[in-house]
Amino acid sequence: MSASPSPAEQPGAARCPGPSTRDIIAADRGGAPAHILEESTGFLGDADIAFSRYTSGDFFQREVEHMWLKTWQWACREEDIPEPGDYITYEICEHSVLLVRTDSGAIKAYPNACLHRGTQLKPEGSTGSSQQLRCPFHGFTWSLEGELVDVPCRWDFPHVEDASFRLPELLVETWGGFVFINFDREAGPLKEFLGVLPKHFANWDLSDKYVALHVRKKLPANWKACLEAFLESYHVLETHPQGVPTVGDANTQYDTYGDHVSRFVHLVGFPSPHIREPQSEQQTLDALMAEGVVEGVHGADSGLRVPEGGRAREVFADYLKETLGTAYQRDFSALTVTETIDAIEYSLFPNTCLFPSLLFPMVYRFRPIGSDPDTTLFDLLYLQPLPASGERPDPAEPVDLDFDQSFHAVPGFDPGLATIYDQDTGNLIAQQRGFKSSVKPGETLGNYQESRVRQLHQTLDKYLGKGELAG
Repeated sequence: MSASPSPAEQPGAARCPGPSTRDIIAADRGGAPAHILEESTGFLGDADIAFSRYTSGDFFQREVEHMWLKTWQWACREEDIPEPGDYITYEICEHSVLLVRTDSGAIKAYPNACLHRGTQLKPEGSTGSSQQLRCPFHGFTWSLEGELVDVPCRWDFPHVEDASFRLPELLVETWGGFVFINFDREAGPLKEFLGVLPKHFANWDLSDKYVALHVRKKLPANWKACLEAFLESYHVLETHPQGVPTVGDANTQYDTYGDHVSRFVHLVGFPSPHIREPQSEQQTLDALMAEGVVEGVHGADSGLRVPEGGRAREVFADYLKETLGTAYQRDFSALTVTETIDAIEYSLFPNTCLFPSLLFPMVYRFRPIGSDPDTTLFDLLYLQPLPASGERPDPAEPVDLDFDQSFHAVPGFDPGLATIYDQDTGNLIAQQRGFKSSVKPGETLGNYQESRVRQLHQTLDKYLGKGELAG
């Protein structure tokens, strides 16, 4: 009888040699929240993922019918429509949704189409305020609550009954200041869909933040490829070589939670395992400060010093808490090192990434542009803490970038981060073209570092009818 394989020989069990992300974070002064130290991973298989999933128009249409119209997705922030009558439109594939704040303060979501002859009630991509929802073509009008209130030449429509001519509603729920919609009236509650997120974000209240920056960039690739570019750190060595002195990559921790949620914990202030020459803590700190990771927090001659026996991570975190605490007029002293500086990214199926740490206040969303499987709209939001007064600033106006425009064109955007985003998105057109050029029919993923990519496809398959979603 043959012996069972050792854990290191089990598929998906291999890890980068050297200290793990968990080990490094656990050794930080002040420790870390338990949910960050807890690992949730397993072998998800090693079969190739077909390139046709990124290029096929037929596959895309199946995604629309069986996934996009069946899943929860965030459409806006609550602050986008703060007052009764405020509205905003949300577009996904060929569908447009009109979200409005009613007189009672509730949020309603309606298909953006008149029930008379189908004209959109509000232009795509628009936002504004309106006390009624009036069709610009013939003037059919509904209240904010969706009730029919006016039909011009009503005498010619005896067959139209007010009760049956209400605007149809989509499901709407909120979490963390985000407004989620679902086209499927039979969908389960948002809380179940969110899985571990409410628990893990208990101390990271995203509703206590405001949109300080919003960039919308068009990307020349399938929405899944665009999302996947941000689900792993495996690409850092080749795509972001400037970062290896100050960030972990091969030792990033990856976790999956059921069908809809996954996470990576990506170290900052600790050199990549690919760095072979010993690097002092002071060298790491100097490199961090020289990078200009966040505006106003950089400078090669910062004067910061790592004390004897100290760690660059801890010194940088203390500096960041003090500097940003002053800028935001908030007390961040209770944050641990990892909550302050590490890139902790949660993804929520199908298209959202959430970063809760102080240094990385980003939220990502990836949507197909119309019915084109080769193009994507990338929303990048910066969520900054509300000022001490509690007054909520107006959300930033979106800055639109076309396919070939750089993130350096965004006013006030940190140059170091602009370069990183240009590097991330710069790979995508070559990847989309490579999908179509390859003789090999699919991509071969790493068992651990690309496990979140595999989870995405496995969950998508369940929506497409090839498996059963976890309850």
